[in-house]
Amino acid sequence: MDTQRTLRRRGAAAGLPVLAAAALALSACGAGSEPGSGSGNRTTPGPGTHTVRTAMGDVTVKDHPQRVVVLDTAELDSAITLGVRPVGATHADVATGFLDYLPKDKVSGIRDVGKIAAPNLEAVAALKPDLILTNKDRDAARYQELSRIAPTVMTGATGFPWKANFATHAAALGRTGEARKVVADYLAHAKRVTAALGGTAKAEATEVNVVRFVEGANIRVYGRQNYIGTLLADVGLGRPAIVDKAKDGFSYDISPEQIGRADADAVFTATYGDPEKSKETQVTGGALWKNMKAVRNGRVFKVDDQLWIQGIGYTAAGKILDELRTDLTAKSER
Repeated sequence: MDTQRTLRRRGAAAGLPVLAAAALALSACGAGSEPGSGSGNRTTPGPGTHTVRTAMGDVTVKDHPQRVVVLDTAELDSAITLGVRPVGATHADVATGFLDYLPKDKVSGIRDVGKIAAPNLEAVAALKPDLILTNKDRDAARYQELSRIAPTVMTGATGFPWKANFATHAAALGRTGEARKVVADYLAHAKRVTAALGGTAKAEATEVNVVRFVEGANIRVYGRQNYIGTLLADVGLGRPAIVDKAKDGFSYDISPEQIGRADADAVFTATYGDPEKSKETQVTGGALWKNMKAVRNGRVFKVDDQLWIQGIGYTAAGKILDELRTDLTAKSER
């Protein structure tokens, strides 16, 4: 699965500044929320239930759902982050099914209900869920069918608005208190990384690019309005001018012959698919690559695509912040 094909629409959901979105959403999602748009699962809340505002309208869910099915990677990260082990989840296009950065003991026993964006609805129904978490990017066309199986909490886009989506997931799971602590811990973690880089001014003076080699597509230089872009912004890192050419703020595609345009003080590279078919081997073995400032200065860092690009959540974010700190404070490997 190329998780980024649908992500090109994600930048349009910018809304509030990303640092404030999670806190605001945590207070807005839950009982007494204003009605949303669409039909939703409109039922009158009863004892032991509450209402969650979703992209499809207000949805009534159990206060503490016990049998949760998640249909995308961000929803799985949210559940694991909040201490919920889903009974079912869709699998990513990776050998292990669920993304490797997730703790093995946390995903053990989760039933595979099909591929992301193509869930097996019979398998979902067989698990008798009391809550389904997903998003419109993946499952908008299946919303009514999913809603007939269980209350379905659907966010809009995935990726860039991940903080607000997490707040919605937390409200649906009845774990808003836990979510506030997760958000506070993350913000404190980001500040520690900034401090380790020498403070706000030094972090901003360090221009960073994230480059992804994608099998069957051009090379992607990631812009500001995507998951990894928000993490770089939270640390306060600088970005080269090329990122502002990104379509919808998401990514700017370049050919192997244009790789020099991806240069920066530090470059993080990820690979989706086969290194040969994604042109990674060709590019990194060529003279244009070797002449880049970041390469010459030993400031190119290979990162895990599953963690940096596909995961989308606070569990992934904590690990990425640790890697940013380690790599950007390491001595140059000239």
